[in-house]
Amino acid sequence: MDQGTVAQLIIDYRYWILIPLSFIEGPIVAFIAGTLASVGYFNVYFLAIFFLARDVIVDLLMYGVGYWGRNTRFVQWLLKKFGVTPREMEDVKILWNRNAGKTMFFSKLSYGVAAAFIVVAGMVEMPLKKFVYYALLIAAAHYGVLLFLGYYLGASVGGSVTHILENIQYVLGGAILVISTYFLFKRYINAKMRKAEKDVEKEQETKE
Repeated sequence: MDQGTVAQLIIDYRYWILIPLSFIEGPIVAFIAGTLASVGYFNVYFLAIFFLARDVIVDLLMYGVGYWGRNTRFVQWLLKKFGVTPREMEDVKILWNRNAGKTMFFSKLSYGVAAAFIVVAGMVEMPLKKFVYYALLIAAAHYGVLLFLGYYLGASVGGSVTHILENIQYVLGGAILVISTYFLFKRYINAKMRKAEKDVEKEQETKE
């Protein structure tokens, strides 16, 4: 779904469309909603609470899947789908036990494997309080930055929703720039995560 379509849906349906869209294009929705919040179309505090709650609830669901369903076919299928082999899962378990905060940060921002890593956190029974603490901290930073950038752009371009629509090319241009940078950063984080896995694997091979 392109940014123009997302922006039009948000403008047409306002709060009602945030929930379904946030599960499809979370970062883009946060950025565009932040832009519209700058001209009063959304309450920015509501947006902050909404995206924070949405992110943590999804993380808790994934954690629960790993915690209670670790031996189910569904979990095994999920790990396989995201390319997490049995050997890699052992490495991920070590990462969670060794440095939960760093692993949470990398897994949340890594491309394509975040769900699998969160499931493994439940499988290794990471303390729930610690898990929620890091989930809240990282979600606040993640969506806080996107909302701030959107709000700042809207304040620079806007004045009213009509003015933003008249200058929608600048808003979409800003969205494309921010989201492109965001995904490049996610690719970088993904590479760092894979490197961390390989380092743990080498360490285990050395011990053996």
